[in-house]
Amino acid sequence: MSLDAETRWTRLAGFWSDFRQSPVAVAALIVIVSVVLMAVLAPLVTPQDPYNQQTLDLFDARLEPGETGSGGYVHWLGTDAAGRDVYSAILYGLRTSLIVGVSAGFCALLLGTTVGLVAAYYGGRVEAVIMRIIDLQLSLPAILLALVLVAMLGQGMPQLIGALTAAQYAYFARTTHGAASAERRKDYIEAALSTPLPARQVLFRHLLPNALPPLIVVATVQVANSIALEATLSFLGLGLPLTQPSLGSLISNGFQFLLSGRYWISIYPGIALMLTVVAINLVGDQVRYVLNPRRSR
Repeated sequence: MSLDAETRWTRLAGFWSDFRQSPVAVAALIVIVSVVLMAVLAPLVTPQDPYNQQTLDLFDARLEPGETGSGGYVHWLGTDAAGRDVYSAILYGLRTSLIVGVSAGFCALLLGTTVGLVAAYYGGRVEAVIMRIIDLQLSLPAILLALVLVAMLGQGMPQLIGALTAAQYAYFARTTHGAASAERRKDYIEAALSTPLPARQVLFRHLLPNALPPLIVVATVQVANSIALEATLSFLGLGLPLTQPSLGSLISNGFQFLLSGRYWISIYPGIALMLTVVAINLVGDQVRYVLNPRRSR
């Protein structure tokens, strides 16, 4: 094992040792891993493809949890108005929500990190203009920006990911700028700038690695925010189309039946959404604690 690989492994082992000191964070991580595995393996662990019209039977509509449908299997979480197994619909919806949330978070990370690094590296008027734009965007609620952008771009997964990326990249840009600006004034950066190194090498080999810890924390939180924003937009009918299920659309489909006693159509997808978002936030809180440089002082 090379020295660099050994060093990385030692750091990873130390990180995990500190992370597991919180049983709540470990439990949240187990929930996240379980949710991801069940969503990925949804076709194998569900009794029904809820979006294959040939497998649906309207006689199975609004069955209570635990009832047996015409397909011969038990609907443990009941069925919705279209006869879809709620358990199956939740897992398929989780797949879509996770894809949108992770994709939007990753794209926002790339865009925001680049913008923040450029502002910190060049400084002066470039920094002033970029950061004033970032400050203006941060003064507006992310849900408002997402609503406007989705209304402009239209429905569809690429459009929704683009809207969520544009609505959230400013958080990464502000975090990157703060961390990179502190590193920019240090001697090793001044030494790198005194050599004929290209700007991109100084940015991505020297500034970026030292700005990663706070970015990891923000990325974790923003993935949860992306999932919640997507669910909100889909609940309002502005997110994904009906042919692409998500937790938000499932909650919206069952909302009209809440007062009629058929709570399971909306409540169970809501619980799945809540568990996923809360678990990601709990893991993010523990990651922030472990990576806090002031913790060991």
